[in-house]
Amino acid sequence: MRTIPIPVDTSKLQFTCVKAARPRLVNKDTGEIKRDKNGNIVYEVTVSVEDDFGRLELLKIGTSVEPDITPGDEVTPVNLVGYVWEQTIQGASRWGIAYRATDFVRATSGMPAGVA
Repeated sequence: MRTIPIPVDTSKLQFTCVKAARPRLVNKDTGEIKRDKNGNIVYEVTVSVEDDFGRLELLKIGTSVEPDITPGDEVTPVNLVGYVWEQTIQGASRWGIAYRATDFVRATSGMPAGVA
């Protein structure tokens, strides 16, 4: 299967960091950390995503830059793309979408500076 990046329009979605960035593991038994094609550690950030209709999803988004965000921060993933994946293990097929961003930035609250 060829992996073609699918751009995600984030303009109508709200992202909230649920779990801080941590290195993604290739193998939980050995503790091997996933690295990108340039040898950088791939970090995994868990976010909740809400659309205009109030629907919520939890996503894990990979990035090669350790983002400076903490749980509870409203964030915007930069250059978010999805990749369809498929695997067959012992005759059982599974598939899904893996998400990747180049970075994360804190979303602006839209409140005036003196209000809090």
